[in-house]
Amino acid sequence: MAKDTEKLIRQLSLISYLMAERRPVTALEIRRDVEGYSVMNEDAFARRFYADRSELEALGIVLSVEKPVDGLVEQETYSLPPENFHLPPIEFTDGELAALRTALQLLDGEFAYAEPLRLALQQISWGRPSPLRTPEQHTVALGITGSAGGHEISQRLAKIETAIFRRKTIVFDYYTMERDDLGARRVDPYQLLYQGGQFYVVGRSHERRAIRVFRLSRIRGKVGYATKAEHDFQRPRDFDPRAYANRIDWQFGDPIGTAEIWIEGRIAWQIERHFGRYGEIRAPGDDSAGEGNTSDSSTGDGDRAFLTPYANARQLIAWVLGLGEHARILGPPVLAAELRDRVRLLIERHTGEPRIAKAIAGDRDGAGPPAPGDGAPPREALSRDRSDGDGTNGHHPDAAIRPERFARLVTLASILIDSGRAGRRLDADQLCRQLGISDQELREDISVLNVVNFGAGTYVLYAEIGPDGMIEVDPEPYGDSFARPARLLPVEAKALIAAIDLIGEHIPQGSLSSVRGKVVAALGEDPVQDGLQVAAPGDDVEIATVVSRAIAGRRLLSFEYYKENEDEFSTRTVEPYALINGREGWYVASFDPARGSVRHFRLDRIKSATVTDERFEPRPDVDPAADVDGWPRTGEVPASRRARVWISPQRARWAREERTVVSELSDGSLLVELRFAGIDWLVREVLKEAGDAAVLEPEDARAAVRAAAETIGAAAELASR
Repeated sequence: MAKDTEKLIRQLSLISYLMAERRPVTALEIRRDVEGYSVMNEDAFARRFYADRSELEALGIVLSVEKPVDGLVEQETYSLPPENFHLPPIEFTDGELAALRTALQLLDGEFAYAEPLRLALQQISWGRPSPLRTPEQHTVALGITGSAGGHEISQRLAKIETAIFRRKTIVFDYYTMERDDLGARRVDPYQLLYQGGQFYVVGRSHERRAIRVFRLSRIRGKVGYATKAEHDFQRPRDFDPRAYANRIDWQFGDPIGTAEIWIEGRIAWQIERHFGRYGEIRAPGDDSAGEGNTSDSSTGDGDRAFLTPYANARQLIAWVLGLGEHARILGPPVLAAELRDRVRLLIERHTGEPRIAKAIAGDRDGAGPPAPGDGAPPREALSRDRSDGDGTNGHHPDAAIRPERFARLVTLASILIDSGRAGRRLDADQLCRQLGISDQELREDISVLNVVNFGAGTYVLYAEIGPDGMIEVDPEPYGDSFARPARLLPVEAKALIAAIDLIGEHIPQGSLSSVRGKVVAALGEDPVQDGLQVAAPGDDVEIATVVSRAIAGRRLLSFEYYKENEDEFSTRTVEPYALINGREGWYVASFDPARGSVRHFRLDRIKSATVTDERFEPRPDVDPAADVDGWPRTGEVPASRRARVWISPQRARWAREERTVVSELSDGSLLVELRFAGIDWLVREVLKEAGDAAVLEPEDARAAVRAAAETIGAAAELASR
């Protein structure tokens, strides 16, 4: 028998024995009466028992230890209070259970933590219809999920997750994009962060002697442990796991200043709602704006000043340029000057005939290679297998995070005991689908449970799979300890909260935020503290709640919409069908009667929304999720035009990660291809490159970028006088 299996039997037997005894017991009694310990000598028992206690404590299952007055260790007694093992009952509404069901069905097979999420849902929905068995709903679709993004990155994620849990220092080779440098890293991992479709590890870099953030897709090769020690470090008590999720691109790194940005009243509501948390919004010209900042007298009603700390000047300038003529940098002067320099560069690179280097010999248009491992996963990896009708194919051998087998065994024991006491036989195939495991894994797990504390007489069950594939269960009286749901183990709790934070308030069937509150209350702490944080892309909860209400009630939705590319507001009244997320945020998929077609509207561009009293009957020919595997994931809308865009050598490394490379040029620059439907969208994309990109063709798009840059440049020059 494998050592890991022996350990599992020993630990489960210890729980069974302590829960059955319901009294403090001595180490001598444990050694005598618990399966696996009796064959050990005294020293081996002391080591194994200490190790088992430590592992159970790390899983949140803490034994109570009573020390004698004289302090003799051999006279200590041990017990396991029921509240230290069982999960407190959680009263969910039908709507909340429906929301949990939808969350799993959306994420199953595509969420890096899907398997522990499955076990967590089984535990928290105890005594109610399982969220795993109910029909699928189609009011939400995900273009972007918490997938690890390929087999190699999945392996890194699993290794780092374990290292965080075990407090193990990790070593790996890392490609630093800013310096174009590949080097070895030694890191104490504190936290995993999922942001913008990517996983990051936050931890103390031994080389820098400071906390740094590493993107998993930029790790090269395998992640290893630095030592063979059981633990290498303890996370500092003052480490705040939420701090890094509350930063935006221009704030990663050590702060170098605070910028003051004028925001035109026309879009001030949008900036305040979605970016206000990254700084402070106030009236422009306030004297307390910051040392070295300038005020702008040419402000209108509703204009605002956005003060935001920054660590990367280029990233902040790129964001401001993407806002076009509706924003400009007021200070500090050095930052405003850099923006003006970059705008002049934009104008220069869009004036006259394009001047670019020659293509590298042997390179041909359309054949430029993307960086391995850093691009979007292949299309076949994005497809969804719904062949089983419940969102699972029964087994995911390449799942990024496999739950502890301990968690699976505890969940399986509770299911088997419940079935046996009710006199029901279980279908083995159905149980495999329910738990997301293979037939072989199920048989091995049942074999383990059959011998839990069997030798000591407090065994919990006997189960057998018959020739017809049905499971007969004979529960034992000592199985009481496993007849109620066990508390969520750390990885299960993290998976559950991460799934809730990833989807947010975008499920019309029920509130996930209320589910989150109840789960955190039952656990006694927020699992975010254990090292996994999902960063929400924006703050559209209020709008999403209104839209969800309209979808659930099949009522027309009326809203004021800001069409960013055309810089105009309009009022729309639509039939809302579903919420869909994509690379740039959340959308409501709807049928627009005024235009007679399906339209998608970004929630962050909806200024206000109301649910009307008018109901609508869903149109049978409308499939709101039909596009979910297209533009929401790729970012490329169906279009009839393509632009060839030059990328500077300084930004080529980033472009390889994010764009379709057409050609590599001899000076290190690139040509990329962008598909676009409207020139205004293309103009904004090029402006966001802050002078490091230039449209080569078509000519009308090239001229439009130059015109936009000249408008921004004129306003910036005027503000500097």
